[in-house]
Amino acid sequence: MQRDYPLERIRNFGIIAHIDAGKTTTSERVLYYTGMSHKIGEVHEGEAVTDWMEQEKERGITITAAAITCFWNPTYMGTDKSLMHRFNIIDTPGHVDFTVEVERSLKVLDGGVVVFDGVAGVEAQSETVWRQADKYHVPRICFINKLDRMGASFERSYQSILDRLNKNAIRMQLPIGAEADLDGMIDLLKMKAYKFEGDMGSTVTEYEIPADMVDEAKMRRQELVEKCVEFDEDLMNRYLEEGEAAVFTIDELKASLRKGVISNKVFPVFTGSALKNKGVQLVLDAVVDYLPCPLDVPPIKGLDPETNEEIERHASDEEPFAALAFKLQTDPFVGQLTFFRVYSGTIEAGSYIYNATTGNKERLGRIVRLQANKREDVKKVFAGEIAAAVGLKEAKTSHTFCDEAHPILLDPIKFAEPVVSLRIEPKTKADQEKMGVALKKLGDEDPTFRISSNSETGDTVISGMGELHLEIMVDRMKREFNVEANVGAPQVAYRETILGSAEAEHKYVKQSGGKGQYGHVKIIIKHLEPLEEGAKIPKNVHRTADFEFIDSIKGGVIPTEFIPAVEKGVKEAMERGIVAGFPLTNVSCELTFGSYHDVDSSEIAYKIAASQAFQEGAKRARPVILEPIMKVEALTPEQFMGDVTGSLSSKRGQIEGMDDRLGGIKVIRAMVPLSEMFGYTTDIRSMTQGRGSVTMEFDHYDTVPANVEKTIVESRK
Repeated sequence: MQRDYPLERIRNFGIIAHIDAGKTTTSERVLYYTGMSHKIGEVHEGEAVTDWMEQEKERGITITAAAITCFWNPTYMGTDKSLMHRFNIIDTPGHVDFTVEVERSLKVLDGGVVVFDGVAGVEAQSETVWRQADKYHVPRICFINKLDRMGASFERSYQSILDRLNKNAIRMQLPIGAEADLDGMIDLLKMKAYKFEGDMGSTVTEYEIPADMVDEAKMRRQELVEKCVEFDEDLMNRYLEEGEAAVFTIDELKASLRKGVISNKVFPVFTGSALKNKGVQLVLDAVVDYLPCPLDVPPIKGLDPETNEEIERHASDEEPFAALAFKLQTDPFVGQLTFFRVYSGTIEAGSYIYNATTGNKERLGRIVRLQANKREDVKKVFAGEIAAAVGLKEAKTSHTFCDEAHPILLDPIKFAEPVVSLRIEPKTKADQEKMGVALKKLGDEDPTFRISSNSETGDTVISGMGELHLEIMVDRMKREFNVEANVGAPQVAYRETILGSAEAEHKYVKQSGGKGQYGHVKIIIKHLEPLEEGAKIPKNVHRTADFEFIDSIKGGVIPTEFIPAVEKGVKEAMERGIVAGFPLTNVSCELTFGSYHDVDSSEIAYKIAASQAFQEGAKRARPVILEPIMKVEALTPEQFMGDVTGSLSSKRGQIEGMDDRLGGIKVIRAMVPLSEMFGYTTDIRSMTQGRGSVTMEFDHYDTVPANVEKTIVESRK
């Protein structure tokens, strides 16, 4: 079976933005214009194809990232189909509680279309998704949407991108008209104007630039040309020699700009209104022209599981198979779907797939290509494609699938730690068993949703990224798994750490007729400092993001086989906490000395000795409680600004700055402890006559003040 589209005509990209900027509305237009749907479903009517979950339809927000495959022929090709491209698109959520969906999507995508609200410009979550895209070096183009709205301004939104995100954004278009009079746009590269007419704006008509806009268009085009030539030496030399008189073809400028976009040195900005069917087709043309195909991105790097050496795979069907599972989804009709991105090689339905993360093989019964909630069976997938496997039992998010003869372990996706938790209990005996199954499935799907049980009380505790996140999970449990549950009040996921250092020693000796137990360890514990960039980790050090274990045993005073038990004992003690029973984080533990007994030493003895030594040492190493601090953006009409800033300050908040928005709206930026922010959405509405709103996202953990620590400790007794 041959591939139907060559690699250079494939684009894997995501649509990312702040909540309510119009991502899903834009995705619906993409589906319509590419012929994948014959009717546009509107978000506010609960009919959007990509918002297919019940909870999404009710709330009018995106919760789960939806994958779509569609096909696009650039408008400038007319009826010539030789440049038809395959698009694999992921429509991601904008709400901060579902940031995991954006994170894992960006990990496997080659490019992004970032959507902005033409009235608000760059918003809090726009900055978050932009940072996430920076982290994964994802090239992107910008689409300033909603220009038909009252108060919308292309120039102001464009300026907010320059000020708050990146100085290298460049106008590709100018809007003709604004707000209700938005009529079309000028393409600055071609110096032509475009209108969108006919059924749902599907006819793109080219015409001459209106006379009153010619001068501005010429000036903006000159800025664009200056930016374009930066990425091609020949063009740059011609421009330096001939100045503004230099003549470049459209293709030359596009090719140079494409280089700049792929290297993340420039971000083209487009505009329009998805809801009013203006401008989306030209954004799709830009995806073809500027966003990378799988061949344009660097080869994927991974580790050889046997030698731990770095190896890479190129986007080619000829190389050994390598793919990353980036999302699990329970489908009511076919069971578990495992979404995966193929980086190299090919895989056929019916063959066996080797999971390098677990070391096991599974039969790959069916492969499907996704159309949001519909699926199309495919026999084979090739390098550079995104598909889903049906019915894999052991696969989890971040697992690597590869060729067993040429194993590779791809870099896993790193997820944020949950910050809110609540107690949950089944309503009836019948619900008890079903609840365990439901929670496990939901936990497999979403790595930021954690389930734990409190060994002292026997309670089940679920943790997530925010109140809405947990509310949706409980709702899904009820609807998808028919589990009724009683839910406690949301709790903050506190942590503990040590600020000082301490040395501790413990000898665990137990004699009770016959074989005894003997374990003796000496450790030094201290606060874990961040790794310097490019620093190599020595062989005797095991390090994760928040824990380091150093094996400094000399002369075999503790046999090698018992050292992992010491590390395990320390980790278990960290889970139990010191001050108020919260897990410890950011700790470095060095095993410096110990002794053993030829007969009585055992793993369990060293585990207990290490655990006891750690507990004793941590009490002397200035243990403190840490709390999650949220980055808060509160929007309020100017007359209520004093009330809102006062309320944030009273919640131990630190005001970081203020911005003005159109219509006398003030944006207050602050850092506030999460424990103070429960129910704040209701508070701000009542303070501002229903006109204020608040968004917040986790920023960092910080030490709790002494008076608050005292209250927390007492509440845990």
